[in-house]
Parts: sequence; structure tokens; C-alpha cells
Amino acid sequence: MKLLKDILYKAGIEEVVGSTQMAIEKICFDSREIEKFSLFVAVTGTQVDGHQFIEKAINDGAVAIICEEFPEEQQEGITYVRVKNSSEALGVAASNFYDNPSSEIKLVGVTGTNGKTTTATLLHDLYIQLGHKAGLLSTVVNKIGTEEISSTHTTPDAIQLNALLRYMIAEGCEYCFMEVSSHAIHQNRIAGVDFVGGIFTNITHDHLDYHKTFDEYLKAKKQFFDGLGENAFVLTNKDDKNGEVMMQNTSAKKYTYALKSMSDYSCRVVENDFSGMLLNIDGSEVWTKLIGNFNAYNLLAIYSTALLLGEEKLTVLTAISNLISVDGRFQYIKSPNNVAGIVDYAHTPDALKNVLKTINEIRTGNEQLITLVGCGGDRDKDKRPIMAKIACELSDKIILTSDNPRSENPDEIIKDMRQGVDGIHFKKVLAITNREEAIKTACSLANEGDVILIAGKGHEKYQEVNGEKLPFDDLQILQETFEILRN
Repeated sequence: MKLLKDILYKAGIEEVVGSTQMAIEKICFDSREIEKFSLFVAVTGTQVDGHQFIEKAINDGAVAIICEEFPEEQQEGITYVRVKNSSEALGVAASNFYDNPSSEIKLVGVTGTNGKTTTATLLHDLYIQLGHKAGLLSTVVNKIGTEEISSTHTTPDAIQLNALLRYMIAEGCEYCFMEVSSHAIHQNRIAGVDFVGGIFTNITHDHLDYHKTFDEYLKAKKQFFDGLGENAFVLTNKDDKNGEVMMQNTSAKKYTYALKSMSDYSCRVVENDFSGMLLNIDGSEVWTKLIGNFNAYNLLAIYSTALLLGEEKLTVLTAISNLISVDGRFQYIKSPNNVAGIVDYAHTPDALKNVLKTINEIRTGNEQLITLVGCGGDRDKDKRPIMAKIACELSDKIILTSDNPRSENPDEIIKDMRQGVDGIHFKKVLAITNREEAIKTACSLANEGDVILIAGKGHEKYQEVNGEKLPFDDLQILQETFEILRN
């Protein structure tokens, strides 16, 4: 319970009708969750305008309303608060409601197109290894210490976020590592939240179904760094030209990491194979169980962040050598007849190219690389032919299949992908809509020593078809198929 006047502190108030001395027991932006003595925040979303549900919220027990426009009819005894931006006000109000938990924990945000989940998750794992109590907010899972809490979005909404942070503090967490999506930044889900640091991994073609243009996508990412305070740090990948853009208007202390450029923190890949990598990080060699240049970037970002947070170099490098791959990120298994199977979340052109280039750098060239790839429905259509083109150029055989078709016909998605297949590659491309059959076919085509890449879904344990999430696990099906082929 908290007084409304305290919840509204710094929320961008333009006008108030009614008393702000009332006690509030719950804050909501979903009218279906309203209970007695609730504060309802009317947010204009991508699908629904919360202003349409103000009357319903009051009827269900709301005693105060935050909105951008007052309703024509105002009820007696209800407090109405007009703000310029209700989604931003929601973030600030939620933070105030939970006593500003982000000010009591060292919160580090990770954003970029690729590497967010891996970097945030490995940072969490590193800090657990170092003996700290740490929280994790990611696409795959949320964690409080070692306790797992399932996640439905890359970044929770403002109320969930502050509630989770408050719970982490109550459980003794000193740190929290958080994956910050462009959607969450644009929708002000992190408004009112204090970060001690922000990491930029890279930025490539993605989410243009939502942001419409690459420039808007870039601006959404940059907004996160613009909001960091002067006591925070920003760490950017200098090998990505947009790393400099991210730092242009920030008040935070600026640091860079890179494999190819002069930077504050540097790394060189000494050896790279399917069992791991030997890295030279700032002059010290360390063996890691992770694979590929993209993971070298992730590990360098983790190392740099840990040092910026005050950890000792040797302690961090020792812990890095014990880290293992994140679920669905270059997960490697081997069949009884020595076929390598790799499951990876690569669902953008850049991520797919990175994974395929890594495999090609490691393999001798005598074995086949069979790539299974699809594209999600109701998402950016422009990348579909690009994904197929990359797969064709860097693989020996390609199977185009269904990913998460959502409301679209998967055959039409595959047809879009085929537009990127050049005539010289026609013979090595198969189209198998059923993803399970596609995985089994890839395994049947593989000979001893060959490599199979199953790209796109990674850690996901479902296939989203016509609004329904059906059980589906790439890794499980691959393992079962390998076992069947052994027998």
C-alpha cells in the first residue's frame, strides 16, 4: 500500500482532478487485473488503447486513473491524473510503487540484435561462480539466484520488472543482468529504472515489422544509452560502426571492446574448433568451452563488464574458462556415427551468417554442411529471401522449413524464402514444411563426419501455429533421431 502522491513522483503530471492522498494497493495497466483500491494506467498500445477501459477499471475497483486524455464523464470520488505519456508514467509509477528497487541493486542492461541472451546469461552464470547472489532477466528464463521463473517477453512489462527487482533484493541479490529489447525501450518498459551499466553487442537487420525502418530501430536502441546517468558506464562493440552512434549523447562513462579494432578491452581467437576456443584476452590466454567468433565477442563483453564492476582480472578469466553454452545457442551434440548436430537460435541474416561462417572455419571442407532454416510468420518479410541466400552460399545442402508460422501459411513463407535462391543453388535446396520431418531428413542425408545446423528456434520448446503454441523442441528431436539412426 502506498499513497498516490508518492507513486506520482516524477511521473510527468500535467493536470490532476481529485485527491492524491488516497492509498493505492495495486497498480495495473490491464483492466482485467483490477482489484479494489487499484491505480489504472491507460496506455495506448500497438493493439489496444487502454483509454477505452477506464470506465470498466473504475467499475472493477480502480480509485485512480493515469491517462493522456481525461474521459468526457468523470466519476465522483475518483482521482484522474493527466500525463504527457502514459507508458512512460507507468514505468515511473511502477518504480515508485515498489520503492525504486533498481536503486538498490547493480543492474546491467544488454541490448543489440545478436548476443543479448548469451551475454546476459553468461554474466549471471559468471557472477554466481564468483560467489555473488545475482538475478537474470532474459528471453529464455528469469532467475533469482538459481531459482528459475519462466519469461514470456524479452523484457517484462514495467510492473513485472519492478516487482521482480524488489523480489531479487529481498532474496539478497547484489546484481541483476537484463536483456533489453528494442520493443521494451520503445514502449517505455524500462522508464524509471536505474542502470549501473549498459552493453551494446551489435545491430543488424531485425524487427523492421515493428520499427518499420532501420533508422527507427537504431534510435530505439540508442534511447537506452541516452538515458544512462553519469555514474553509469556504457560498453560498446567497437567493431560495429553503430557502437559509436550509441555513445553520442550518453552521460555515462564510455568504454569499448573489440576483436579487430583498437579498444579498451581486446581479444584474439588463437584456436577454434568444435570442442571450444583458445582466446587471448588482454594479453592472457584462456580456454573456453564456447565456440565461434561471435562467442569471443560475447565473452569479451562479459570480461569487460566484470572488470568495470570491480572484479579481478585473473578471477574473471578463471571463471570464464568454466562457462558453458547457453541453451539453444550453438548447442553441439554428436551422433553415434560421428555426425555433428548444432542447434542455434540464429533467426536474423547476420546471426545465421555468423554461425555458418564459424562452422566453415572449423570444418576441414571434406564433410557436408546441411543447413535447416525457416522464418517466422507475422514478422519482417524482407529478411526471408536474405536468410535463404545466406544459407545457400555457405552450405552444401539446404532444407527450407517452417519456423513459427503464427497466422501465416508456412508454405507461403517458404515461397518468400525461395526468392533468395539463385539458379546455381536450386539443386541443393529442399523444401519440407513439416519441421520434424525436415530434421529427420537432414539426419538421413548426413554421412559420417557431416555437420547439421538446425537454425531459428534454438531454446524454444514450442511451435507457434495459428495462435497456439504446440510442443516442439529442435534439440530433443535431433537427439531422438540420432538415437534411432544408431539402432
